[in-house]
Amino acid sequence: MTYCAAIRLKEGMIFASDTRTNAGVDHISTFRKLYQYGVEGERFIVLQTSGSLATSQAVFTKLQHDIDQRQESNLHTVATLFDAAQMVGECMRNVMNHARIIANDPSSRTFTSSFMLGGQIKGQVPELYMIYPEGNCIRATQDTPFFQLGESKYGKPILDRAVTYDTDVKHAARALMLSFDSTIHSNLSVGMPIDVVLYQNDSLTLPKGRRIDEHDAYFNTIRYEWAESIRRSLIELPACPDDYWT
Repeated sequence: MTYCAAIRLKEGMIFASDTRTNAGVDHISTFRKLYQYGVEGERFIVLQTSGSLATSQAVFTKLQHDIDQRQESNLHTVATLFDAAQMVGECMRNVMNHARIIANDPSSRTFTSSFMLGGQIKGQVPELYMIYPEGNCIRATQDTPFFQLGESKYGKPILDRAVTYDTDVKHAARALMLSFDSTIHSNLSVGMPIDVVLYQNDSLTLPKGRRIDEHDAYFNTIRYEWAESIRRSLIELPACPDDYWT
């Protein structure tokens, strides 16, 4: 299992993915699930994944190969982000179909993956897409500014309450980090390090991004302060009347 989330805001975009993969409690590994593509000053693209690690890595490898080999159509040349999402969806379908043929199991869902793709191409607005295992996709809107993949249920309430399209990028980034803290606290299949990328709309830069591990001072500060604030708020809530439960 994994947890990935991406937020499209009025001023910028935030992408975050954990790195834990597991095949049982005694077989835990770390693999990157967030990759960045682009051309400085011309386009910025982030691709995140959840699902079959073999499928995801095959898709990442094929997409990078097409860039390296200067194929006519690749993530550095597509005209729109929708075209990029379609390209990822088609690549994923081809990888999954090939795996099913080899396994002689045409209906298996063992090989499925999902992706999120977001970013900006020069002259166009920033966009964020959710790409389903079938290869089709949907686009984030102002009413629904964030998407999640994987183990989303523990972190979603924080984002639902704290993030709207108009939220400040740094405030939303804090909410996203706490969303990961909540998920990690409640589900052992999600774990650090966390890869995070912040992008300022229309900058068309390729941010370096940050990998947050268990020793990150700022992350540990806000996760502690958040937990303490919840405890304090619970104590300070109005007491129920004496006859409330009778």
